[in-house]
Amino acid sequence: MAAKKKAKKKTTTKAKKTTAKKTKKPAGRTMKARKPNAGFMKPMTPSTTLSTIVGGTPLPRTEVTKKLWAYIKRNNLQDQQEKRMIIADDKLKAVFGGKGRVSMFEMTKLVSKHLS
Repeated sequence: MAAKKKAKKKTTTKAKKTTAKKTKKPAGRTMKARKPNAGFMKPMTPSTTLSTIVGGTPLPRTEVTKKLWAYIKRNNLQDQQEKRMIIADDKLKAVFGGKGRVSMFEMTKLVSKHLS
């Protein structure tokens, strides 16, 4: 058996020097916890038409949206093919200004008119 010798390649690549500057953090800065926006957390009173769905007590906008989505899912009012569209029943038509189909983005705009 003839032993094969492996030829070793000499590597003649030179290491490239990088001239990138290192950035330093300012001394004494620490990450703070994010505070919620006070406008969203402020309790708003729903109108009489909206209160039939979400209740009459003052709620933050986020809770109003959660309760609306719970009502929509409970009554199967979301379009099955196009999930962004909401098919309004009689209660929601009053909130949506008489519209029968509303997108979820338009819903928040229409609901904000019923909050004070």
